Amino acid sequence: MKKLDKTLLFAVIILSLFGIIMIYSASSIWANYKFNDSFHYLKYQAIFFLLGVFIMLMVSRINYQIYNKFSNKILIGCLILLILVLIPGIGSIRNGSRSWFGIGPLGIQPSEAAKLGLIIFTSKYLSNSNRYLKSYLKGVFPILGITLLIFGLIMLQPDLGTGVILVMAIISLLFIAGVNMKFFFAGGIIGVIGIVILIIIAPYRMERITSFINPWSDELGSGFQIIQSLYAIGPGGLTGVGFLKSIQKHFYLPEPQTDFIFSIIAEEFGVLGAFIVVGLFALIFYRGIKIALNSTDSFGKYLAFGIVFQMIFQATMNLMVVVGLIPVTGYALLLYS
Repeated sequence: MKKLDKTLLFAVIILSLFGIIMIYSASSIWANYKFNDSFHYLKYQAIFFLLGVFIMLMVSRINYQIYNKFSNKILIGCLILLILVLIPGIGSIRNGSRSWFGIGPLGIQPSEAAKLGLIIFTSKYLSNSNRYLKSYLKGVFPILGITLLIFGLIMLQPDLGTGVILVMAIISLLFIAGVNMKFFFAGGIIGVIGIVILIIIAPYRMERITSFINPWSDELGSGFQIIQSLYAIGPGGLTGVGFLKSIQKHFYLPEPQTDFIFSIIAEEFGVLGAFIVVGLFALIFYRGIKIALNSTDSFGKYLAFGIVFQMIFQATMNLMVVVGLIPVTGYALLLYS
């Protein structure tokens, strides 16, 4: 216990507990309508919080070098799960994506395991191949090829949000490993071309972009969710309308307990509540970076940085969607949604 970063632990626990409270506030109306139990989502969130704390304490006792040793097997296991979930009858469809293994009312999403498994594998790869990183052929392309393979499997579900988070985490690791900047400029151009291709393949993504530019052009269609989100945030003011007093959760903002829960936080607790949430995420990022810098081996440095960057990047993207800075994409708010 002496080795635990108590500041990091405090930030995670406070965010999680506030998340449980806000899950109840955001979901009570919907849960009462759908399940005749306003505490339905609160119960699930509380159970998984307790389970998560138990697993966290158990995992904290494991020497992280074990992940280094078994990184190849972890990655292979993630690839197998990503393939199995695409098979009808094995993977189940939720919200238009075949990205879940359904187990009764619960679900397991293999792409979440792949996000962590690829960071572990990349951390090992970079710690062992640092001298090759100046060579694209020997250093960069192998790990990039594996990343694109996993990204492709996730896009077959399809799940663009998770795919983007995964790719950006690996790009960040390559950046801090010292890969030549020319690679990132070339990668940016290729990325833009790839996004255009993805839009051509699935025109609904263009609708999301146009609704982002002017959501009121289709206020009852593609722009509906962001408009309702802004209607929630706007009245919040400095201190909010008060706990449990949100208007938008009354069937205006679709399923407010998921990707748009931050809208309800801003509505009920205002700018001050929003700043507290953002501040705690910033504290997690700061402590994560400090842990990475204090690691005594390169695998530990890459592993700590990759995990904390991926977490904060996902949280940042969710907040940007909710306030209308980027098009609507499926980013869950960690420890809340």
